[in-house]
Parts: sequence; C-alpha cells; structure tokens
Amino acid sequence: MTVVSGASRGTDLGLRERKKQRTRAILIDAALRLCLEQGYEHTTVDQIAAAAEVSPRTYSRYFATKEAVFLTLLDDVSEQVAVEVGRLPHGTGPIEALRSAHTAVLTRVLDRRGGAVTSDRVALILRIFNNANALQQSAFEYRSTVVAGALAKLMGVEIGDRRLQLGLSVFSVLIVTACADLVADAEGAPLGPALMIERINEACEQVAGFAAELFSTGPGGADVVTNA
Repeated sequence: MTVVSGASRGTDLGLRERKKQRTRAILIDAALRLCLEQGYEHTTVDQIAAAAEVSPRTYSRYFATKEAVFLTLLDDVSEQVAVEVGRLPHGTGPIEALRSAHTAVLTRVLDRRGGAVTSDRVALILRIFNNANALQQSAFEYRSTVVAGALAKLMGVEIGDRRLQLGLSVFSVLIVTACADLVADAEGAPLGPALMIERINEACEQVAGFAAELFSTGPGGADVVTNA
C-alpha cells in the first residue's frame, strides 16, 4: 500500500492550483487579445478557447460566458476595493470611500502590486470597453456584494440601506462615464491606471459641484432644504 504524506498532498494541491491560475491567466489574455483585434461582439467562446489551446469544455470550467472573463476581473478589483474601504475612518461618505478605495487599488496596479489586475490588462480592457456597448451596460449594472458589505460596515448601516445603495449607483454611473470616452480623450497620455485615477477624481469633483447646483434656486432664492 502506498502512503501519501500530508506534505505530498499539499504539494500536489499547490501544483494543481498554480496550473489552474496559469490556465485562467492564459484564457483572460486570449480573450482580451481577440476582443481587441476583432471586437467584443465578434469574438466567440470557441475562438477564445482555441487561442488558449484548450477545449470549450475546459473554458466553461473557468468562465460560464464570454462576459464572465471581464466580470471576473471586476471581481478581482472589487475584493481589493473592499479591503481599502475597510481601512477608512468610520463616517466617510460612500462616494468618497469608493473614490479613495479605487484610487488606492489603481495605485497598487501602477506599482505592479495588483495581482491579476495589471496595467497592461487595464489598458486593454479600457480599449475594448470603449467599443462594446454590451460591456458598458454590464459594468453599469455590476454590483459587488463584497464592496457593499464593506461599505455598510463603514457607514454603520444595513446592506440594503437606501443611502448606501444610492451611493453605489451614483459611483457606478460616475466610473462608467469617466471611462466611457477615455480612449478618445487620452490626448497622448498613457492609457491605464494613472489616467483612470485622474478621470475618476475629476468626475467626483464634477459630481460634487453638480450636486450643489441641483439644489440651488439661483440668485435671490432660498436653497432647497431637505429633511433627513
């Protein structure tokens, strides 16, 4: 009888996990490359699998759909954003919390400490995103329960709190809008995390100013006062 030691089992599990991570990375890179070359709408799962030299069945073990490749990268970012939200002082507003957390995560990506999310991948995703309405809609509708949970804890409210959900919705619109025309508006600046940070900060400032204008009645009038 062959006895397998705990150390051997651990080594085998480690090797399998590394192999899975390599295959996942190859599939993501193949999807990004093909979607950039021929467009998101014209790229199929079978083509991605072939480019990664795996079967469609193997592809399905990692990603349920073509869209899932992009959503899993959003999940990777969201996990890091949730950690950053958890480091903020209690009472930080939802929009500022999300802005600060995204800035911290994107800064780590710039420093090559973003894990699966790299500067090159961010640049590719932005180029694909700008030419794929379906992806823009998915990004707009995307909600991370991990981020929502971290934000709820920060605000001291339940996850279904209307203020929290409004903050998530506003920031979702903000970040999609900030990135929607990033490729066309880059004006020679390197496309990637640094430009995203700049545009997100600009968009937050614009939203803050616009919010003040929304409740202003103009010269001679009283500003609208809302009751909490």
